[in-house]
Amino acid sequence: MPTTPASDAGWPDAPGDTALTIHIPEADALVRTPSRAHVTVLYPFLPLDRVTDATERELRTLFAATPAFPLTFAAIRRWPGVLYLPPAPDDPLRALTKSLRERWPEAVPYRGVFGDEGLDPHLTLASGWGTDDIPESEFTGALPLYARVESVRLIVTEAAGTGWRDIRTYPLGPQLPA
Repeated sequence: MPTTPASDAGWPDAPGDTALTIHIPEADALVRTPSRAHVTVLYPFLPLDRVTDATERELRTLFAATPAFPLTFAAIRRWPGVLYLPPAPDDPLRALTKSLRERWPEAVPYRGVFGDEGLDPHLTLASGWGTDDIPESEFTGALPLYARVESVRLIVTEAAGTGWRDIRTYPLGPQLPA
């Protein structure tokens, strides 16, 4: 659970920071942050100037070895200053993060602010001042949401406060037969 305000935790993002995320367009209309609806797989990843052709090949290989999977968002949860949706199941997300961390141990989730493992997988609906006063009922009518995860995106921020932009999309592998 987050206990450290972002302003005290090593944020804002630095130019060249990257992240590996999964866009969940089914939730875009619910999100009250400047970014699209997403689940973070690993933030920060490597600084952009360290993402080489070899890194790109390794990422493509790692993600291609992971079958596409479904996610359901059926509940609303809170941390102080954060309103979010937990995905179910979260095992595929945890497995992706674990694989990335094994290959790039220097990419510590959330810069270690929340421990070596980071935060539980989540889709942030709102964060910051006033979030604790937002009634959950404003979102419950849209739940449950169903999404099929077929790719992971590498995103980058170029300057603090300018937002994030996509760099690459890495397809996941085919779904395994049941």
